[in-house]
Amino acid sequence: MSIATSSTESSADLATTHNAGGNARITGSVGAAIFVLLFLEGLTVLRVKELISWHVFFGVLLIPFVAVKIASTTYRFARYYSGRREYVEKGAPPLVLRMLGPVVTVTTVAVLGTGIGAVLENRRSSWLVDAHKVSFFIWFAAMTLHVLGHALETPALAFADWRRSGRRQTPGARARFVVLAVTVAVAVPLAVASLGWAHHWHQARGH
Repeated sequence: MSIATSSTESSADLATTHNAGGNARITGSVGAAIFVLLFLEGLTVLRVKELISWHVFFGVLLIPFVAVKIASTTYRFARYYSGRREYVEKGAPPLVLRMLGPVVTVTTVAVLGTGIGAVLENRRSSWLVDAHKVSFFIWFAAMTLHVLGHALETPALAFADWRRSGRRQTPGARARFVVLAVTVAVAVPLAVASLGWAHHWHQARGH
């Protein structure tokens, strides 16, 4: 009886320990994907008038990835401040990054929301265009610091599940791959559907 109980407790301890590690990996993987997509989105900003359709495409493509990252970081936040042992032992991010987190989240939602809203409203003079620009500058400053703060850990987390040893170290890789696959499966059709949203912007050059 005691052996069975001990075995059960050990399994539970092991599962909770891997919970925090798995959360970090899915956050890192999605974060790396977001970084690549933001780079591509940034290229369209250089010639946004001519590349507005691709600007919208990459912006919409980002939405599911951003949603997953917000969910994973919120989960970690809730688990840490509720006192879950594995998250407390893992520790919180540095204070500066913790303060930046809500700013990055709010401005990211603002940039994406106002951008999509401006395109769908079909009016180039909309207040949403101005709100999109303002929120972008605030977001860019916060995101730059955020990326620099996670630059060293993100690549290792993003590729950890692609190594057999890494998968053994933190079980749950299959579930994390499924999350990534579903995110891509949602993002790509949504982004493709958005290619026609900005056709009316090509008819004017006042932006």
